[in-house]
Amino acid sequence: MPEHRARKHHQDRVAETLKEEIGAMIEGELSDPRIDLCHVSEVALNPGGKSARVYVAVDSTTKDIAKSEAETVAGLEAAKGYIRRELKDRMGVRHVPELSFLADRSGRFQARIEELMSRGRKSSGSGKSAGSGRAGLQTGAVDANPSPEKEAPLR
Repeated sequence: MPEHRARKHHQDRVAETLKEEIGAMIEGELSDPRIDLCHVSEVALNPGGKSARVYVAVDSTTKDIAKSEAETVAGLEAAKGYIRRELKDRMGVRHVPELSFLADRSGRFQARIEELMSRGRKSSGSGKSAGSGRAGLQTGAVDANPSPEKEAPLR
């Protein structure tokens, strides 16, 4: 089956244009108080071009980020008609894809994974060899709360 590189290139260009234009609208034109400080992280255009998922990343400095994400998505969904009309005028196209706004949590997940990995590196690099825990289990000396901060008792 032949590659449809031209179609893919066109979809990528449309998705990038949607990302830039929606981002500009969020930054300056939308005045809904529900919309917090955010940016468009990705636009995933369906192969037919009839619909697109717009992923919005909310600033992580807010207190209740889950509530902030929900309110921001609700505000953007309420402004969907205005956004589509403006996109049609700005892009000069006949049809603008149906938009659905979703919160992008990938940055938070990535930060959490990195935090867990750094914890794992710290605990494995604390001078304790990998085999020492097994030897303790075989002899019956089981530590109920193993932690790297715990020191040996003074005698």
